[in-house]
Amino acid sequence: MILAVDVAYAGVTAVAAGVLLKDWDATMPTREVVVQIPHVEEYVSGEFFRRELPCIETVLRELGETPDCVVVDGYVTLGDPPRDGLGALLWNKLGRTVVVVGVAKSRYIGASENSALRRGGSNRPLFITAAGMTIDEAKQRVLSMAGKHRLPDMLKYVDGLARRAA
Repeated sequence: MILAVDVAYAGVTAVAAGVLLKDWDATMPTREVVVQIPHVEEYVSGEFFRRELPCIETVLRELGETPDCVVVDGYVTLGDPPRDGLGALLWNKLGRTVVVVGVAKSRYIGASENSALRRGGSNRPLFITAAGMTIDEAKQRVLSMAGKHRLPDMLKYVDGLARRAA
């Protein structure tokens, strides 16, 4: 099972959402989790994980089962040489037993050219990073996700789920 997660913020509160997918090419989630977070850390540039990671952990607790993979909206590793980003910190918190794939919509300075993935004929790439599988494997999985556009349908779906609830 693959869990795609996203978080929407409204001031000091947030809504964290997760959709559980049976396969990478799933067109509908098998389960949805939406959690209200009454207080989140203030955003600090370069320390996004302080705000986002507790929200994702709340979704995982609410889910009550351990997925095989978690897809996050962001980076697993940052820069060159790579340092831990949101996804790597999550991977470590999960005991390095659950694959984490990062799908970022914006390029982080120093992101590897190999991380760029173009989908749906878009000239704007997504940036794929991973822990527990290679970047090439992660790119292939994200490329196989349902949808004709740059952002896979289920990632757009979980984003909307969080935003609507916020």
